[in-house]
Amino acid sequence: MRYLKSIVCGLSLLAAVSCGNGGEQSASCGNGCSADTGECTAAECTEGCSGKADGNAVIENIMSRRSIRKYKNEPVAREVMQEIALCGINAPNGQNKQSWEVRIVDNSELQNEIKAVMAAAGGERAAGCFYNAPVWVFIARDNSYDFSTIDCGLLAENMMLSAHSLGVGSVCLGSPVRFILTSPRKDEVLSKLGFSEGYELCLCVAFGYPDEAPAAKPRDINKVKFID
Repeated sequence: MRYLKSIVCGLSLLAAVSCGNGGEQSASCGNGCSADTGECTAAECTEGCSGKADGNAVIENIMSRRSIRKYKNEPVAREVMQEIALCGINAPNGQNKQSWEVRIVDNSELQNEIKAVMAAAGGERAAGCFYNAPVWVFIARDNSYDFSTIDCGLLAENMMLSAHSLGVGSVCLGSPVRFILTSPRKDEVLSKLGFSEGYELCLCVAFGYPDEAPAAKPRDINKVKFID
């Protein structure tokens, strides 16, 4: 069953980001699309979909994903988040230690409690760092494994890319970690998240349906060099 779900997730990613030759376009094709209407708009992508059947859906998905800081007032179904989490835990990880734990928070009451703790530690700006996203994912690392932080980053990237392929936006956040761990009330929050002993909160990702289509920011290809 787990294997079948992995296949379904992969097929969903490919279907969501591919563009056909004159047929109906997917809700997240390379041109960028509205998840509500399925209508593609070039503003949501870096370069747009070529429309060729041989287009690389994975590359289109990577190149069109943006960090979202404005979300619709619309919940993300737990079935969708479960699929995203499944893609997350299928990320590569050192020695298959799976040195992470993931907690998905979509309960508004708990979210308000967490925001109150963050506001006490860093003011309203800290409390507002979730950008009103309806789902928050907290990721903790296994302190006994020195590469667990890298594993957690790979897991988060898998979750964000698979979410994008399903029309769900995301933004990776460091502020919740900083303000929760420096708050006098940190134990209150961590106890509710329920991470196992020996695990440390290291990353947070917010998810929701995008209410903006930000343009790509420049990348410096000169930072990449071949060594002869």
